[in-house]
Amino acid sequence: MEVILPPKGRDLRLDLFRGLANWVIFIGHIPNNVVALLLLGTGRYGFSDGADMFVFISGYTVAFAFARMMMDRGMVITATRIIKRTWQIYVAHVLLFVIYLVEIGYFGQKFGEAEYANTFNVQIFLDHPAEVLFEGLILKFKPVNMDVLPLYIVLMLASPLLLRAMLRSRNITLLASIALYFAARQFGWNLPSYPAGGWYFNPFTWQLLYVTGAWFAVGGAVDLLPFIRSRALLVLGVGYLVFAFLIAVASRHPDLAQLFPAGLVSHFNPAEKPSLPPYRFLHFIVIALLLVRLIPRGWPGLEWRMFRPAILCGQRSLEVFCVGIFLSFAGHFVLLEVSDTIWMQIVVSVVGVVLLSLLAWYRSWSMQQEKAPRLAIPPDPARSEAGLPPAAARS
Repeated sequence: MEVILPPKGRDLRLDLFRGLANWVIFIGHIPNNVVALLLLGTGRYGFSDGADMFVFISGYTVAFAFARMMMDRGMVITATRIIKRTWQIYVAHVLLFVIYLVEIGYFGQKFGEAEYANTFNVQIFLDHPAEVLFEGLILKFKPVNMDVLPLYIVLMLASPLLLRAMLRSRNITLLASIALYFAARQFGWNLPSYPAGGWYFNPFTWQLLYVTGAWFAVGGAVDLLPFIRSRALLVLGVGYLVFAFLIAVASRHPDLAQLFPAGLVSHFNPAEKPSLPPYRFLHFIVIALLLVRLIPRGWPGLEWRMFRPAILCGQRSLEVFCVGIFLSFAGHFVLLEVSDTIWMQIVVSVVGVVLLSLLAWYRSWSMQQEKAPRLAIPPDPARSEAGLPPAAARS
């Protein structure tokens, strides 16, 4: 089977939607926030949300970044690069984990608010700090809002074998992923969590989104082009999105739910995440296919200045995600201790997005400066005659 990789160079669509996903995740993590009620992608107007987009794009990006390397340089070199990236993500997770626990514990004790520890699942850390730290280091304990990075770490560790299988036969690999997905749902497979239960984002089911993203990157998108451009996708896809919208709204409004056949609304649960229900997976895939149809690679609108902040946040996704976790708690703190008016909820959300955008801009600017060529300074005859070393180069 021929491997068809995307053209070299950044695909700004990925950066844009990964940045938007980070914004949605940040805003959605602030409890009792009216802005989250208005946003698409928070799971309130459909079955999927920003987490689905984050995992799918992560799978696509890994294949996009490393598949060509594996073809050119082999399995071993590529695996070492992927493991190096996984280690960077793990270090970021551990740093975020420790500071997040301290942040919540400190403010909870400082202001006498037990709600902080209970709401964000850190009370057990205050009671058993050493044990919880150990369980956190092995990814078994995760405070609220910190479930995505452990999932990403596990999926990244599996990526060398995934890419090797994809390059041999992407369709058989995708079928194996689908089989694992249904087996995990049928037999209840999951990784253990601490102090009880399983992972909130079950790796055995959520891997399907990750693998599907990789499948798109190594030629799956080309295979689907006739369907993506077809009228059938437009009619059926839009119809399914409308259906998901009505069910999601009805699930939160009992009066509206009575307009549907008995038991229909209760069969769908937009808040169900751990097992990634098929209707949730399908909802996101329909959105992805429609976006590919509407926004082709190289679309001139991606250069518009209004999209630049989100694109930068997508390009600096790891830093933005980690800081967004801190800011979501800070926003919750402000709403709880200062004011929880609608205007304050809007201000907290807007300020948070602006701060994340500024962080992304600074990190991008900083990396450009590090990569900028050093300017050579002409030799100074006076220094040479005096036996002095040349002046330091300017950067």
